[in-house]
Amino acid sequence: MTLNQAHLFYIFLLTGILIGLIFDVFRILRKSFKTSDFITYVQDILFWIITSIILLYTIFKFNNGEIRSYVFLGIGTGLLIYLTLFSKVFIKINVKIIETTKKIIKTIFKIIFYPIKKVLGIIRRIIFKPISFVFINIRKNTTDILKNISKIKIKNKFLHKNPKNTR
Repeated sequence: MTLNQAHLFYIFLLTGILIGLIFDVFRILRKSFKTSDFITYVQDILFWIITSIILLYTIFKFNNGEIRSYVFLGIGTGLLIYLTLFSKVFIKINVKIIETTKKIIKTIFKIIFYPIKKVLGIIRRIIFKPISFVFINIRKNTTDILKNISKIKIKNKFLHKNPKNTR
């Protein structure tokens, strides 16, 4: 199957647009979700692997593996067209969709977990408050007992040092 160069140029133009679209998908993910540097590096490597596979596939499938100037010209032009005309709108719309979806999911989880939170609060008040009350009183009484013991020890030391004070 041989295609004329104009038709191949349009195929590679579409390939450039596809690469720009994939690039924006990764940009959208970075804007919508906090990622560590390591995840960013992994995403970059993944982008280049996907891009390489797409480029190799289109070059071998449509151009019999031949690399010509119109291949680079088509890819570059497609990428330029996408980035100048569609990129900002595509990113803005998709970030808005993801943010709205995140808010909806967060609200759903709040609604689902509200009764569970209330039940756990009641259980904590019924079970854990009396237990903590007991431990607090044990600690307080232990501290009072230790203070009284140390007072008695000090009093005994004082009495043993000064035998005149004994009755």
